[in-house]
Amino acid sequence: MLNVLMIGVGQCGNRILDAINKEAFGGGGAASLTKYYLRPKFPSRVETLAINTAINDLKELRFTTAKDRLHVPNLHGVGANRNVGKQAFMDNRDMIMGEIEKRGDFDLAFVITSTSGGTGSSFSPLLINELKRQYRNITVITIAVLPFREEGSIYLQNAAFSMRELMDVEAEGIILADNQYLKRFSGDIASAYDKINNMIAQRLLFLIESLDSEMLSVTDLGDFKTVMNGGLRIGTMGFYQADRKNPSVKDAIENSFKPGNLLYPANVTDDSARAMIIVQGSREHLDVDEITKEVEKLSASAGHVFKGIVVKKGYPKVLSVFTMASAPELEAIYAQAARAMQDEKEKRLRARKQMDDAFAHIEDLEEIY
Repeated sequence: MLNVLMIGVGQCGNRILDAINKEAFGGGGAASLTKYYLRPKFPSRVETLAINTAINDLKELRFTTAKDRLHVPNLHGVGANRNVGKQAFMDNRDMIMGEIEKRGDFDLAFVITSTSGGTGSSFSPLLINELKRQYRNITVITIAVLPFREEGSIYLQNAAFSMRELMDVEAEGIILADNQYLKRFSGDIASAYDKINNMIAQRLLFLIESLDSEMLSVTDLGDFKTVMNGGLRIGTMGFYQADRKNPSVKDAIENSFKPGNLLYPANVTDDSARAMIIVQGSREHLDVDEITKEVEKLSASAGHVFKGIVVKKGYPKVLSVFTMASAPELEAIYAQAARAMQDEKEKRLRARKQMDDAFAHIEDLEEIY
């Protein structure tokens, strides 16, 4: 059995973690009681923890128990200031790591965060370093959410610097979700947030269940680590569930790569370095030869592809995990962040000059009373 730790850091990470707990309750019917004593049913031994400096963000969680919410005292958040956030983490490091340590040992940890806010983007790289120090053999994967591009210059700046730090830490890899990309398939921003949270929750629970299941064709935690170590060590996930109208496992695999089913804009054929395809469904829907052909087709362009087949009642479900050899959208974010930071700097200089010109009017005068 896998021992899994799932940590949601900051408001975005907290909400995704809450969606994961909701899924583990089977849709969340027990929400009114959850905060007090109920436990969600995970496929493995899973411990969850929501960490935040803003207590109001923790209070809004509906499916995460009170004992799994950790308020790091720093008034009411860090105001999107990563320097303040880093100091808050260091001031409370022993408390944070003590809360994790009392939950036991872990094989796999997911650190779920926005790259653009204050608490999540500043805490997560430091937290990952501490996890790797505290648990020598743990596999740590970051789930990093990129911001809507119109959210403002500070969020773009935070995303750029946070991603650089996340790539520098000793974690096994980063799985990207992109708010801007997924908004195209969700309509308004509020719907996009809910859909993104649910999409990430669905994929992570499927992955955990599959890595801890008996398979016809086996993929395990070691294979997952190898995939995440490919290319840039940055990847994303796709998912598709077939239905009665089209139960084809071949189509389900192909659909898992389609834009609307990916968390981040990528061309699997052109951009991927390594991949893992996990197929789940009733035996009558799992044509092993057909699955193998699809995997071989992907291998021709994506390099090595691991294949997992799980026999479980239902129409085929497919999870695709792949790392990328190139990430053009990330480069575009860095360019946009640099422009936004330069604009911010120029605005400050203009404002300061304007005030200096105003002060010049009283340069040689003294106050008269």
